[in-house]
Amino acid sequence: MPPLNRIFCVTTILMSAVVQVRAEFPLRDAVECHPRQGLPNFIAKVRAGETVRVAYLGGSITAAPGWRVQSQEWLQQQYPDATVNEIHAAIGGTGSDLGVFRLQRDALQHDPDLLFVEFAVNDGGAAPERIHQSMEGIVRQTWAVNPETDICFVYTLTQAMLSDLQSGKMPRAASAMEDLADHYSIPSIHFGVEVARMESAGKLVFKAPKPKDIAAEPMVFSTDGVHPHVETGHRLYTEAIARCWPKFAAASDAPQPHPLPTPLRDDNWERAKMVAIEPEMLTGNWTKLPADHALAKRFQRNMPELYQAEEPGATLTFTFEGTNAAIFDLVGPDGGQLRVRLDDNEVTRNRIDGYCTYHRMATLRIGSELSPGRHSVTIELTPQQLDKREILFERNRSDFDGKPDKYKNHTWYASSLMLIGDLE
Repeated sequence: MPPLNRIFCVTTILMSAVVQVRAEFPLRDAVECHPRQGLPNFIAKVRAGETVRVAYLGGSITAAPGWRVQSQEWLQQQYPDATVNEIHAAIGGTGSDLGVFRLQRDALQHDPDLLFVEFAVNDGGAAPERIHQSMEGIVRQTWAVNPETDICFVYTLTQAMLSDLQSGKMPRAASAMEDLADHYSIPSIHFGVEVARMESAGKLVFKAPKPKDIAAEPMVFSTDGVHPHVETGHRLYTEAIARCWPKFAAASDAPQPHPLPTPLRDDNWERAKMVAIEPEMLTGNWTKLPADHALAKRFQRNMPELYQAEEPGATLTFTFEGTNAAIFDLVGPDGGQLRVRLDDNEVTRNRIDGYCTYHRMATLRIGSELSPGRHSVTIELTPQQLDKREILFERNRSDFDGKPDKYKNHTWYASSLMLIGDLE
């Protein structure tokens, strides 16, 4: 078969598989608000004028100073006798598969009264089964720590999700999350229902350059088709909360602990956790970055400890009993190559990618869905000198050409272990 025909056949098979997966998973009806059993504990506290804490667990749409800030301000206005404090637990570019591991450290340790969970966009490409595992882990971890914490799922959208919503269906990730919301009687809000209606009516342009007059009509929702403008798209998200809130209040009975029913999935990620790196796990030349180091200061909120492997041969070794392992780390322009050994299997991983003109938080995947039992992990910084200019996307190579010293070093920054299981 000629090469082009082979490519066509393979592409057709892959596309058919994607269509089949989408067809097999039923999409939920696009409803803006599902009150279910409301937010009984939180609403009782704010009505009584108590001090409450609202945690926002999500990706970049929640990390932006948009609906997160606006909704906290709106809640404070609605309940002036209460004090509404915010727990910022969002990290851009991350989904529920990281959120479930960092939940305890970034949100639950601060004892939230209400937890908003926003991952529908960053989970958009994930399999429904994986979404079930991680989102159920978030729910069960939360109520195991404090069964009086109320939870609300919120679903954001991208331009690619408009067609589903405009045909009356929730996109796949939100549909999968609704399975958990039903099972645990968690209220949910789809921020995109009104956005899709306005776009269909010609009252909103989803993606366009930001106008000089942001109040001009039709409203411009975003510049990139993903991240809303604070003054427009984020405002619509906040208005969706305001519309749904009376329904939540009406559905809220007397405050009481949330029960933990039988899991929807026995393999949910309730045991997912961050585990601190201990000095005895490290051999070779490592440095724990001081608090005044530029990277330590920049990532301190999510990475309270950062270790730097400074020379080839620096090694991180640990053994655990469980099914999943990863490292919460940084990728960046000075990232090197790692040799990752899990039991008897070995691969290499680069800690620089096409985007890396800057440092960002990332996850070094080691093993998932492993056979339950004891597993050994060894990660070593290799002496391999990477062709970093070639690794960068073409649009980013001018940065390499203009600032070659930024890419000169080959190092690794590790923050903590991510385990489903326990260290041995």
